[in-house]
Amino acid sequence: MDLIIPTNHVHEGFCSFEHFNRKSTRNTGSFGTGVRANMKVYVGCKAPFLVQSADSLECKKPKGFRKQRRNRVFAVSKVETLSFNGKLKHDETHVNGHLNNGHISSSTVNSSQNFEELESNNHLRRLVRNGELEEGFKFLESMVYHGDIPDIIPCTSLIRGFCKLGRTRKATRVMEIIEDSGAVPDVITYNVLIGGYCKSGEIDNALQLLDRMSVAPDVVTYNTILRTLCDSGKLNLAMKVLNKQLEKECYPDVITYTILIEATCKESGVGQAMKLLDEMRSRGCKPDVVTYNVLVNGICKEGRLDEAIKFLNEMPSYGCQPNVITHNIILRSMCSTGRWMDAERLLAEMVRKGCSPSVVTFNILINFLCRKGLLGRAIDILEKMPKHGCTPNSLSYNPVLHGFCKEKKMDRAIEYLEIMVLRGCYPDIVTYNTLLTALCKDGKVDAAVEILNQLGNKHCSPVLITYNTVIDGLSKAGKTEQAMKLLDEMCGKGLKPDTITYSSLVGGLSREGKVDEAIKLFHDLERLGIRPNVITYNSIMLGLCKARQTYRAIDFLADMVMRGCKPTEATYTILIEGIAYEGLAKEALELLNQLCSEGVVKKSSAEQVAAKM
Repeated sequence: MDLIIPTNHVHEGFCSFEHFNRKSTRNTGSFGTGVRANMKVYVGCKAPFLVQSADSLECKKPKGFRKQRRNRVFAVSKVETLSFNGKLKHDETHVNGHLNNGHISSSTVNSSQNFEELESNNHLRRLVRNGELEEGFKFLESMVYHGDIPDIIPCTSLIRGFCKLGRTRKATRVMEIIEDSGAVPDVITYNVLIGGYCKSGEIDNALQLLDRMSVAPDVVTYNTILRTLCDSGKLNLAMKVLNKQLEKECYPDVITYTILIEATCKESGVGQAMKLLDEMRSRGCKPDVVTYNVLVNGICKEGRLDEAIKFLNEMPSYGCQPNVITHNIILRSMCSTGRWMDAERLLAEMVRKGCSPSVVTFNILINFLCRKGLLGRAIDILEKMPKHGCTPNSLSYNPVLHGFCKEKKMDRAIEYLEIMVLRGCYPDIVTYNTLLTALCKDGKVDAAVEILNQLGNKHCSPVLITYNTVIDGLSKAGKTEQAMKLLDEMCGKGLKPDTITYSSLVGGLSREGKVDEAIKLFHDLERLGIRPNVITYNSIMLGLCKARQTYRAIDFLADMVMRGCKPTEATYTILIEGIAYEGLAKEALELLNQLCSEGVVKKSSAEQVAAKM
């Protein structure tokens, strides 16, 4: 059992303490060989005191140990140190002489901190500030090895840097080094590491660290853990953590309850969430607009739109004014249930109450109208946006462009693309993919290729789906040679082709009668680790059947089944037509009837195939 024994007062307002181990000192003097060698130095500011450590009494010193870990005397009174978040605060003494805030900046007057240690901490700070994390880590190890106590602020930054990179094991090691050095991590340091664990999905590590923190966790600590648990669907465990939080008299804030209310809405319904709201109020924690928005969203998702509207209207009586997000939640629900007139009224009510609609508000309406084919009304909304102080973005224009493409009004779609650019709204890759898909479907592949070639100049990099769309369009238009060039181009840009890319090319080559080239490309898939799908196989079989090589097509069917790729009705009809095409109509018809009786081929499909024979 460790004892802290008060000794004589050493200075006015100061007293010293010696840290002994009861078992070790039983048969020795004050500092015999039995004294525990791994003792810490603790710092106090509000009630300053002196701590003596027996760390230096270890029998063996590591090779190269430049100086002993001296008995340190900290005489600090009412010192204000700069905390990690940049705000000045008073350091407060914790139970048993621990500091509540271990941040001791280089500007703190410290009678025992030598110039060399000060310079070491400054160098550590510079390394971390410059993002040299690995160098900072090595220097921190060196500092502690030579007996220097590191400053908590750069150490916390080092932990944060490693956590941002997902290197939580290295961040954990930094924490271990800090704790072993005699420095005292504060709650901010622990929160940073816990946040890193949560971001990396290491919730068990976060919970373990919570249990062994040397300082009291704060509400931020708990909120970080609760958010991760709730997002992972572990509401029951989150409620247990909340109970621990209450036991430790760390009272939940509005963020805590909002996190739990949102999770409860998803898992147990709004009714249960309302009970949590009542508990929140009974504890004197006032819900804010975010809390109420979570509940409104939950009510809407349960399909109780009228109740949500009633809740919206009652919010001012709860002491909380609904904001634009509240209205957007209800507006989206109105549109999804086809209540367009109610949505228009709600928009007018928002403006009347002085709640300015946002870009999201208008985008919800534009999306809904375009899906319903009401492009004229959607364009009216789009044109009115600037009058309400909202500048349309790509998400405002994309549904309109998609609507025109769907109606095969490509000229209007391209016209609105130009309007977008003239108004300073630059199209995104979704805009271009929409146009390219429509152009290819309409057979205007040359225009699609032209737009694709211009994307680089428009600072909009094409993605895999962009190339797949144009490659498929070219392949279907009988321009596989040009499509193959695009394949080389996309590979040169570091984009990896997938099954869709190769299926389009294989299909194009087969249709053009270049079946051997198609088979060669098919075998390239194995080398690249890409698994062919039923469309790839069907394309090869179709090419072989057209070339009167049905026997090879049947081999591909066997290979297809062996690889676990299930044939479709189209697979069998291709083969039946291929057999008939080779002059074996009778055999083809018998096979068709057999497949039809077994339910492999539908009767309607069988009749269509039979009519072609």
